[in-house]
Amino acid sequence: MPRGDGTGPASGRGQGRGRMGGPFKAGPEGQCICPKCGNAVPHTVGQPCTSLTCPKCGTMMTRG
Repeated sequence: MPRGDGTGPASGRGQGRGRMGGPFKAGPEGQCICPKCGNAVPHTVGQPCTSLTCPKCGTMMTRG
């Protein structure tokens, strides 16, 4: 418990959390989705969805 002298337990922002405020929010699994036509492809670990183009219409993919 805090004792008023600043030596209490560590708490607050960023404690025990992954990226984007949750435990590994996006994670390695998931899909890359085209915002224009809705086509989805499996996400590849280490390759951002924004580096892919949709195989159907050529639009930049987003993480879904």
